[in-house]
Amino acid sequence: MKRSKTARAARLRRHLRVRKKVRGTQQCPRLCVYRSLTHIYAQVIDDDRGHTVVAASDIEANARSESSGKPKTDVAKLVGELIGKRAKEQGISTVVFDRGGYQFHGRVKALATGAREAGLKF
Repeated sequence: MKRSKTARAARLRRHLRVRKKVRGTQQCPRLCVYRSLTHIYAQVIDDDRGHTVVAASDIEANARSESSGKPKTDVAKLVGELIGKRAKEQGISTVVFDRGGYQFHGRVKALATGAREAGLKF
């Protein structure tokens, strides 16, 4: 029997369901996570203006040098700490977490833990 729905389509449906309720404002922007098979990306978005305030990923030069040879969950925690530090520099202390349709465990949970350790509240 052929599967008509793909895993990607299911994730996008879950993401839209989450996005109906999660909205970032200037006082409390949205921390959005995207996870590919090899990399992880995070950005803090002000949905009122439609602007990305800060962003971080593991493909940046400084993150790549620190994460070489580490497991993906450790790299995700490093990216979370990086996004938290950059958000604090911009004066952002509280965010709304958008897990992007992914389950809240593994790399997504590690990124959230790293952001919380850096001082973000959500």
